[in-house]
Amino acid sequence: MPHDLVRARAPLRLGFGGGSTDVSPYCDEHGGVVLNAAIDLFAHVSLERRTDGQVRLVAADREHFWNGAAESPLPTDEPLRLLKGVYNRFMAEHAGGQAIPMTLTTYADCPPGSGLGSSSALVVAMVEAFRRFLGIEMTPHAVAALAYDIERRDLGLAGGHQDQYAAAFGGLNVMHFHAEDRVDVEPVSVDPTVMKELEASLVLYFTGVSRESASIIEEQTANMRAQAPASLQALHDIKASAYAMRQALTAGDLQRFGQLLDSGWAAKKLTATKMSSARIDEVYAEAKAFGAFGGKVSGAGGGGFMMFLIDPTKRDGLKRLLTNFGGAAQSARFTGTGVESWVVR
Repeated sequence: MPHDLVRARAPLRLGFGGGSTDVSPYCDEHGGVVLNAAIDLFAHVSLERRTDGQVRLVAADREHFWNGAAESPLPTDEPLRLLKGVYNRFMAEHAGGQAIPMTLTTYADCPPGSGLGSSSALVVAMVEAFRRFLGIEMTPHAVAALAYDIERRDLGLAGGHQDQYAAAFGGLNVMHFHAEDRVDVEPVSVDPTVMKELEASLVLYFTGVSRESASIIEEQTANMRAQAPASLQALHDIKASAYAMRQALTAGDLQRFGQLLDSGWAAKKLTATKMSSARIDEVYAEAKAFGAFGGKVSGAGGGGFMMFLIDPTKRDGLKRLLTNFGGAAQSARFTGTGVESWVVR
């Protein structure tokens, strides 16, 4: 018998190095490597059983709603494709094809199109909520793999692998991506003082522009399939930067880490024409002129959040400078906790 009310949350992430190498076909042919860290911004899910034979889906932060009779499968058109996709998979595989009446409510601690992996974190949180609701045992790896499968295969959404695993595992990790969707998650051990200094040095800046990652990822994928030399070499360089960043962090060399962010961003801009924009380039140049060691646009690029690394004594000044461009600047804290769920009643 399902519980009456379950909640779950999964952390968002900052991708430091190796982003885009987790996308097929690059990771299938060359192996992808990403260094990322979960942060204390979350995707949230509430799942409540109903007794009226209805399914109600709610994206509270976007004010999107869907109501209908409990049936399986639900139509996977918009609005709320992600919610419908997760519901359909669990009803088909764990409810005997029956449709359980429920209200499924989601929201995230950031705007949509943030570049912080919020969509995949939301799917991971939903998978965890359904797992708890139905009393199913799943490891974090299995939760991430199922979330990936729902997004990429059931719903046909373009993207890589890292966001699901960052949300499921939490912490600071180097992730290795192989052919046939095989993923290895390797925790990175860094002196706690270094991580505190990294937190004190980070600035997140929301550009005020939410971006649609699919078109950027599709261009990257097309360049990979065509073996475009500049794009392919840039991905090799991006992958190498993930290892170099790990080395800089374990050595406690944050200035070097920031410089690697800078060179990694320069390489990533070569993988797709819409990765950056005139406005993003202007913001980046001003931050560098102010003293930032380096930075990048988070996620697929084109908008959403940018991150910068700067001497902590200059961090507030950089925040003020960035807000002159509009948008909002903030700090970030890391979390070692991955997806989690609990029973309310």
